[in-house]
Amino acid sequence: MSSANNAREQLVLADELTARTNALCIGLEDGVADIFELVTPITSELLKWWFGADMAATRGGLNFHAGQKQAILNTIVAHEVLGCPTLKELYRRVAPDALLAGSRLAEVGSAKHAHPKYCLKMATGTGKTWVLQALLIWQLLNKTAALESGVDDGRFTRQFLIVAPGLIVYERLLDAFMGKEVNGARDFASSDVAKYADLFIPEPCRERVFGFVRGNVCGKAEIGLKATGNGMIAISNWHLLSDDSEIEAEEQALAAPGALAEPKDILARLLPLTPGKATGNSLDVLDRRYARGNVLAFLAGLPELMVFNDEAHHIHDFKREGEVTEVEWQKSLSIIAAPKGRRFAQVDFSATPYNDVGTGRNKRKLYFPHIITDFDLKTAMRAGLVKSLVLDRRKEIGALPLEFKAERDEEGNPTLSEGQRVMLRAGLQKLKKLEADFAKIDPTRHPKMLVVCEDTSVSPLVAGFLQDEGLAADEVMAIDSGKKQELGEKDWAPVRERLFNVDAHATPRVIVSVLMLREGFDVNNICVIVPLRSSQAQILLEQTIGRGLRLMWRDAEYSDIKRENRERLKAGQEPDNLVDVLTIIEHPAFQSFYGELMNEGLAGTTTEDSDGASSTGDLLSVDLRDDFEAYDFAIPFILREAEEWLEHHAPDVHGLPTFTLMSRAQLAELLGKGDVFTSQDLQSQTLFGDYRVNGAVMNVAGYNDLLTRLTRRISQALSQPLPKGNKIAAHIAKPYLQANTAELAGWIEDYIRERLFGGPFEPLENENWRLLLLQPVVEHITKVFAVALIESEQINSTGSTEVKHRALSEVARLMMQEKHSLPVNKCIYERLAYPARNGGLERAFIEWAGSDASVAAFCKISETRHGFARLRYVKDDGLPAFYSPDFLVRTDDAIYLVETKAQQQVNHPNVQRKLRAAQTWCERINALPEAERDGLPWCYVLLGEAVFKDWRQKGARMAEMLQFSRVRLQAGPAAQGALDW
Repeated sequence: MSSANNAREQLVLADELTARTNALCIGLEDGVADIFELVTPITSELLKWWFGADMAATRGGLNFHAGQKQAILNTIVAHEVLGCPTLKELYRRVAPDALLAGSRLAEVGSAKHAHPKYCLKMATGTGKTWVLQALLIWQLLNKTAALESGVDDGRFTRQFLIVAPGLIVYERLLDAFMGKEVNGARDFASSDVAKYADLFIPEPCRERVFGFVRGNVCGKAEIGLKATGNGMIAISNWHLLSDDSEIEAEEQALAAPGALAEPKDILARLLPLTPGKATGNSLDVLDRRYARGNVLAFLAGLPELMVFNDEAHHIHDFKREGEVTEVEWQKSLSIIAAPKGRRFAQVDFSATPYNDVGTGRNKRKLYFPHIITDFDLKTAMRAGLVKSLVLDRRKEIGALPLEFKAERDEEGNPTLSEGQRVMLRAGLQKLKKLEADFAKIDPTRHPKMLVVCEDTSVSPLVAGFLQDEGLAADEVMAIDSGKKQELGEKDWAPVRERLFNVDAHATPRVIVSVLMLREGFDVNNICVIVPLRSSQAQILLEQTIGRGLRLMWRDAEYSDIKRENRERLKAGQEPDNLVDVLTIIEHPAFQSFYGELMNEGLAGTTTEDSDGASSTGDLLSVDLRDDFEAYDFAIPFILREAEEWLEHHAPDVHGLPTFTLMSRAQLAELLGKGDVFTSQDLQSQTLFGDYRVNGAVMNVAGYNDLLTRLTRRISQALSQPLPKGNKIAAHIAKPYLQANTAELAGWIEDYIRERLFGGPFEPLENENWRLLLLQPVVEHITKVFAVALIESEQINSTGSTEVKHRALSEVARLMMQEKHSLPVNKCIYERLAYPARNGGLERAFIEWAGSDASVAAFCKISETRHGFARLRYVKDDGLPAFYSPDFLVRTDDAIYLVETKAQQQVNHPNVQRKLRAAQTWCERINALPEAERDGLPWCYVLLGEAVFKDWRQKGARMAEMLQFSRVRLQAGPAAQGALDW
């Protein structure tokens, strides 16, 4: 049987659960998937926030990728939808045939799997910590909602233990939840939870989650001691919960009850401080043993707990003398889990959840049985989520029979072998080339080299050798497992801060480590790895490579050049450049590991022949031209209308669209399914009026409560989000509607009673108002009124207007590929880029504008760099969004915002709404004094490809075409769909 087939047989639970999850999630992005009927309202809200198409569009690039999404969904289906109390039951529900294979039934039926247990297999660098945080928020918000409604739902908890394998991962997790440590204090604003709140947490729940995290995170020294409020997020490394000597003594005591104890064991109990064992009797060790007992007892005493194991390959079983033996952490975990039953849940994360078993030709991977999702390195590489891999094969390495292990001199002291010296020189040469080439396009990018040594006796030799090769002392940082103990806590803190911020600084250039940095060292700029370790264990090889997989060049402008690299590797060719390419200096132990990746076109090689080529390929750093001032654009922004206020005309209720998706009878059929809602009198505590609602998005007490929540939802849908970055008064939001909500509620009620269903509708008759709780109806009302409010708004202002100008030249440099750009003259930049795919129209526009004398200046707006030059509009579904026009063009008569579109896209509803928003903005700008707008009117042009080609072929001037094609302001509500730029 091939290794691939064997692996898929072992991963059958992941494959079958993924197939079931995907079937339940058809239509998830549009809010119509079956899964919404099977989860709680909280989970439903989270799924729409995380994966809804509209929400994803408003966040731009800040979204979960496919691998993270699958991991989250599979866990929710396994734990919340299926609700299996044990791993064996999950197999029985999802993959029953797999229980008949080999010893699988006995394995998953063991005591250590007698609770909900899931392993998420995700490649290094693909964001496992984001998945962990999303699942924690899912549990926290569901448990909070259950407690508030008086329900004891055992599927959810507010008690969490996050376990790291070592110091590096432990510190990274503290940073993720508490923020980075600066001058001895944690900055919560720098935590993942705060920085990426727009992704993780729906706005109404944000302060609740922030408060819980800030008040309930416990470091390893605080577990069981820190006072927390109705919950806990304990972060520890597994060393705190394992002690070999104690557990071994317990095992011996239990092995033969009634047998005579060994004399040494009796002495150990009576006299624990035995002579000659300084380490075992140190206060640190004794304190750790005492603390371990207290922590275990505390965790075991909790009524419920969810454990997240980061880098969970550290807690797997291993073989000793032919028998499977549990590692010490698994024993502690069993003690903690025993009294909790299904209220204990375990979620393991690992890029390498397997054991290497067998030797030689019989060597194979034995995967963990509880893997429920599989997002492997190959898939991540194909998607461009991690760096591409290449082996650097130097001629001198291939030509000489070199020794790659450290040698011993005559006195027995270790020395670097000639093979190791050659590898280090090759890596240093590659690093210097990358530094020089990267500095040409972005001086703030600092590539790094990681050297992984075979043991701690070799790392100082490597550091010394690199200094002999010309590196300064501060350019080489040696980190191994004894570094913290060597320095002490006080001196270790600045070393740690420097280590985790290497991306931002030119030094150190080289990091030397043994095993301490094999995981959790989450930096982006490792571009060269020199693996001096000769281990044949594949798990160690994969972990070594994992240190350099995280992307260094994440901006969208680099996506084309990286995609071309992947296409060249797939075709068996050397990459054109080394942008987001991880170079491995070849070691014999890596040849078999890379063979499979190379055969699938996922890894390649570079040789000395490529040393003359640029590491950045044809990537160019394009600066401002010397005389850019003559071609610059100053974009006016209206900061404040003096005494400005917003008024709304009452919408014409009878002119609003009716609900036609389903009839009232069809909606009524949906009632009677789904969750049970019970009304309760708060004074007498009397329960009454049980009913079921399918697809309900609000749990309300009655019709008036429903109107209140609908009013709030509609006004919040149009509110501007909190500003990003270091802005003045960043704590102040911009709500769309603060007053007149009573009028809005009245308009909504009139619409419901007179227009919603095409005729009279009495909500209080026969409890008809319950139909309004259904998802399609709520979405229809929200969409209709969001659009109606925008179209009915009227802005009144008196006095002077405050205007600020932003110049395109504020962005002094653009990145682009030479082959996908053109040299230009009447532009602030020396070249302009166009899309590598479907960019023909934009290229033609650049060529014509550059050669046409009627154009005085022009520039293509970069969506990634000119972030301020974007237009806010409301989509046809009522949600706010942003977009950037393609070009700014100045002629003798006007300044034009130009949007180029393929002809078939011109009449798309959202394109038309962009048009109305842009035109309304132009009208407001044109109302300013001429001095505030360069003395020219501003106009918007939606330029279809057919119009462009027709005018160009007829030899017309571009200024004439733009003047003819500009959008004129239309009278009536159709022209009022805009929001300010």
